[in-house]
Amino acid sequence: EYLKSLKWIRLLERRTKDDPSGSRSHSAALELGLRNCSTEFFVSMHSDVFVHRDNWLTDLVGYFGQKEDIACVGSGKIELQAKWRILLKKATDLRTFKRKLLREPDPTGKYRYYNRTICCLYRTQTLLKENLSFLTDEEKGLGSGKKLYFDLVDRGCKTVELPSSVMHRYVIHLAHATQVVNPQEFALRTRTVKKYRRYVRKAMSSPAIQGVLPDDSLDQ
Repeated sequence: EYLKSLKWIRLLERRTKDDPSGSRSHSAALELGLRNCSTEFFVSMHSDVFVHRDNWLTDLVGYFGQKEDIACVGSGKIELQAKWRILLKKATDLRTFKRKLLREPDPTGKYRYYNRTICCLYRTQTLLKENLSFLTDEEKGLGSGKKLYFDLVDRGCKTVELPSSVMHRYVIHLAHATQVVNPQEFALRTRTVKKYRRYVRKAMSSPAIQGVLPDDSLDQ
């Protein structure tokens, strides 16, 4: 009801409650947004993503430049952990090491890189012209936007793959935050809940977010 009361947004609602998973709901919401998009670029963003830099959208659109053949600008995972922890995790990931060493086949692209819908910009007309959809191959384990990105690349469309560190300059991704603040709907381990509650408190106390909260004009 709060979102409906805001004059500066157009709220698109899905009435169904029969989606088999949260991923499916997310994909369907993106598809609905794309089909109603009237701007040059379509922006996807997770509900647990916070912008913390001015002119973020202008900067990200700038990566398209004047090249109309660029169809997508985005990044992979946006990690909250310290860089040394990320490197340590990769160095001790025996499962990935074994998979690469044995060159295990990956017919569905499960381990293939893709620009994630966490925060991603797409050229609207390219998606529509190529008849691409966010609702594809989820039954094969390809989540929201994954198959769509593969289709873009496989059809020769150019993309910009930003390092996660660059995307992190513009947005913070509080992974699992939506689940943490809705415990009645999602089952998470106690340790995970505690960890991400700390992340949420830290993000919400940041100057960027605290600077927005007093702006009553956003509530109109």
